Parts: sequence; structure tokens; C-alpha cells
Amino acid sequence: MYTLDSGDKIRVVVYGEQSLNGEYAVGPAGDVAFPLIGNIIAKGLNVAQLQKAIADKLASGYILDPRVSIEVLSYRPYYILGEVSRPGQYPYSTDLTVEQAVATAGGYTYRASKSKVFVRHLGGPEVEYRLGKGKPVWLRPGDTVRIGERYF
Repeated sequence: MYTLDSGDKIRVVVYGEQSLNGEYAVGPAGDVAFPLIGNIIAKGLNVAQLQKAIADKLASGYILDPRVSIEVLSYRPYYILGEVSRPGQYPYSTDLTVEQAVATAGGYTYRASKSKVFVRHLGGPEVEYRLGKGKPVWLRPGDTVRIGERYF
């Protein structure tokens, strides 16, 4: 299940409270600055958990029976480097594979190793994956993809 982190953008709707509805960014510290209740930690929470946290805070003296809805508007970007035509930062889209990420970055260079790729999931170690037919390598928001150089 997707957990929120810095760089995500969300839309919060509090039913019947137009002044609280809006788009919010998860800041560098992993929190969201929300009216009335201040900063609330979003890092590591999924959407349902953040909805409950905001509703609980609003219910503790601000709004009687708040109903909160949250949707993710944009995910944190992924990064691709190495032997691709245009390395850099790109916006994440759902169900993204390494092959799609390479295509977004302009394709492989002539020196690229097309059989293996290195992926570092946010906060984890770099892992080598073998690329093959029918076995996609899925990416997550915040991942770093490195396409290595092939050796002759």
C-alpha cells in the first residue's frame, strides 16, 4: 500500500467546511500544514490513516463529526540516471515500469546495458534486477533508477 512522503501533493476535502478544503504538499519534514490543527505528520501514513488522523484532530474541539476525504494529486518524482538519453527527475505515474521510465528519459544510449538495471527504492539499498521478457520491474515514487554501461 502506498505511503505518503515528502514531495507528494494531496487534496483534502472536509465535508461542509469549504474553508478547510484545498491542495496541500507534504513538506520536507514529512508533515502537512493544515488549518486549525497545525502541522500533522503524513510521512509513512497511507491515505486512510492520514484521513483518520486529520478527522481525529478536527473532532477534538474544532468540528463536530468531521468527514475527511483525501486523494493523492501527484506523487513524488522518480530519478533516472546512467546510460539514457536524458537523465533526470521525472513525474511518477501509477504502474510505472523500468522500460517506461527509460522511454520517458529518451531511451537507452548505444552503450547501455539493456539486460540489467539498478534500482534504489526510497531509503533502501541499490538492488540489481535482470530485465527479461514478461518480467517487468515496477517502480515506486521516489525511486532512483541507474542504467549501467555494457561491457564488450
